[in-house]
Amino acid sequence: MKILTQNGAGLQKLYDRHTAYRKRTVCEKVSRIIEDVQQSGDEAVLKYTRQFDKAKLNARQLLVTESEISSAFQNITNDFIANLKIILNNVNLFYKKQIQKPACVRHADGILLKENIIPLDSLGIYIPAGTAPLVSTVYMTVIPAKVAGVKRIIIATPPNKDGLVDPYILAVANLLKVNEIYKMGGAQAVAAMSFGTKTVPKVDKVIGPGNMYVTEAKRQLFGHVDIDMLAGPTELVVIANRHSNPAYVVADLEAQLEHAGGLVILVTTSKQLMKQVRKKVSKGYIIYAKNIDEAIAITNRIAPEHLQILTNNPANVAKKIRNAAAIFLGPYSPTALGDYAAGPSHVLPTMGTARFFSGLCVSDFMKKTHIISYSKRALEKMKEPIQKVATLEGLPKHYESVNIRFQP
Repeated sequence: MKILTQNGAGLQKLYDRHTAYRKRTVCEKVSRIIEDVQQSGDEAVLKYTRQFDKAKLNARQLLVTESEISSAFQNITNDFIANLKIILNNVNLFYKKQIQKPACVRHADGILLKENIIPLDSLGIYIPAGTAPLVSTVYMTVIPAKVAGVKRIIIATPPNKDGLVDPYILAVANLLKVNEIYKMGGAQAVAAMSFGTKTVPKVDKVIGPGNMYVTEAKRQLFGHVDIDMLAGPTELVVIANRHSNPAYVVADLEAQLEHAGGLVILVTTSKQLMKQVRKKVSKGYIIYAKNIDEAIAITNRIAPEHLQILTNNPANVAKKIRNAAAIFLGPYSPTALGDYAAGPSHVLPTMGTARFFSGLCVSDFMKKTHIISYSKRALEKMKEPIQKVATLEGLPKHYESVNIRFQP
């Protein structure tokens, strides 16, 4: 592990390597793929599936069939289903608590102000499967959308060279009643869901993690569809002191390094712990802090995706953390718990964007419509305020549209 100085340029370099999708070559390649899919639809998707996934499919084979799903269940063990149900229950319980009640204001003189909260009609979810099939991402994305009430949910996931989708992805998606699953990956999958093709429906929003090409495609297609966030490879900050268990620190850092491009940083007030961890963990970074308050300030500057607080007073430290997507308190709350089973989604902002982005929420799959209803008496009270502002902005007909309602 490398030692970083908290005031140096080292931290910025870490995030520079995480934003590879912004490189000109990546942007140009993705732009060409998007344009190709927009113009040629299925034909372009199939071309890139052959090129990148080495799978030769025709348009009818893009959609996973019922028989393929049935075959997938033959490869699933009963104990997996039993354990999956425990996890699904945890995720469901958490997200059902997020359901919002619409705001409503009433006044005695005949004013009604309210909002309608409406779920999105359709959603496209990208499930990575190139390096490893991210089965957990299926339920971590589908469940909050289901709780929100999204009517149509489709999944895009890359096939293997035989044109097949991972059986566990198929099984979990089927158990969660996903409407359709398509065999396509990369930027072409994001483009297909954003524009729609003859085979693939256009959706209102595209979510889910992916490589730099998927991330860049989401960035370029935002506006054609909504997106969740621009998430890069996983990252973890561990705050630890002399009371922390070195074995736990090492295990948690190494767990996140299993992800391709994973970034781990130990922020500690203990030089002894620094030496112990540095011997055991080959990759990653260590920042020494003079005290816990300095460790907190460093962490808030990094704004990590995952933050583990392994000090002797984790709850007190957490109270001062403003910038972190998911915070894990104490020795028995490893990040892996959040990755797989605790409840909150593991789709989280990275690259310092936890300063202004949140993890996946039920509200991400809803939109709000404002309802405004005034009586004549209530509108009359607003004539003068409206006139003043409309005159200031040089829009007299705005005021006239109000005033005409009081003419004989």
